Amino acid sequence: MRKIPCFMINEFALITGASKGIGKSMASQLAGAGYHLLLVARSEDELQQLAAQIQDKYNNKVFYLQADLSTETAPLEVAEWARQHTDKLSVLINNAGYGLWGDFEQLDLNAQMNMLALNINTVLSLTHHLLPLLKQQKQSYILNLSSTAAYQAVPTLALYAASKSFILSYSRALRYELKNTAVSVSCLCPGPTDTGFANRAGLDALADLAKKFNMSPENVASIGIKGMFNKKAEIIPGFLNRLSAFGAQYLNKSLIERITAGLYNR
Repeated sequence: MRKIPCFMINEFALITGASKGIGKSMASQLAGAGYHLLLVARSEDELQQLAAQIQDKYNNKVFYLQADLSTETAPLEVAEWARQHTDKLSVLINNAGYGLWGDFEQLDLNAQMNMLALNINTVLSLTHHLLPLLKQQKQSYILNLSSTAAYQAVPTLALYAASKSFILSYSRALRYELKNTAVSVSCLCPGPTDTGFANRAGLDALADLAKKFNMSPENVASIGIKGMFNKKAEIIPGFLNRLSAFGAQYLNKSLIERITAGLYNR
């Protein structure tokens, strides 16, 4: 397996949702590999703290931007901000996203549309704006964050699972379109991860169960980055997660939906 490159002089990585969880771990690990960083998230205080920690430890260049990426104008603003800081962008990690738990009919429609805007529209728009810059590099990488939920319909997480399925399909298609360019596209599909996702989604009832199966964000980030640099199309961290994704593809869909509905309706 190819190791993470080291001492990448003047190359930058842009990470969305970088202030916590998997994004934060990826930022630290890429800094350790020698990348300068462009970090984007909603919390300016957390970004400022992370930037200071990385600069103190690795002496890398770290720029950060506080932004609500779910807004229509945010991706273009982020892309223009990135271009102001570097023309050596070689890694784009689309990590920002979240889920909402509950029946589609009962959840607030505006909240669901905001989630879709972040999980889908932001990824598409930011990637489209930055692809010309990524294609100028000798070698560059895009890593999109999906989920094992992408492999099946999930009642009570209907739109979240659908958005992650979209990202997985889109990533594979874009990967093929760019196969003769300098840009490699990968999709990371983690299972339960200790990132606070369940609490934000409203899945407090599954907190105890999640603790039994959660992977650490540091572990997921490491597997994702290595898979990205090895130019893997799909990256599923953890044997049980790979097994569940395989089963979801080949088992009866109605059976899978009944199982997931029973799990998430606790």
